[in-house]
Amino acid sequence: MINITNLKKKIIYRSKYRGTKEMDSLLGSFTKKYINVLKDNELQYLSDLLECDDENLYKYNQQQETTIKISSNPVTELFKNYIYVNE
Repeated sequence: MINITNLKKKIIYRSKYRGTKEMDSLLGSFTKKYINVLKDNELQYLSDLLECDDENLYKYNQQQETTIKISSNPVTELFKNYIYVNE
């Protein structure tokens, strides 16, 4: 069984330390908004999404064509439609 607390910590870390400030901000704010409302299986979807490279994640969020296939699930749909507003 997956330890949800550890999974959330891993997701938060991976969302905030991506390599570029833009993706740190985009993924960090997305994760902060949704991490405590996602169901256990959706947290796994988010963890899987964070395995994708920054360029493809950014393109996916911006509704552009990606060079990899990103599976469609409730979390990827949330991310695709997520609009980051600098706070």
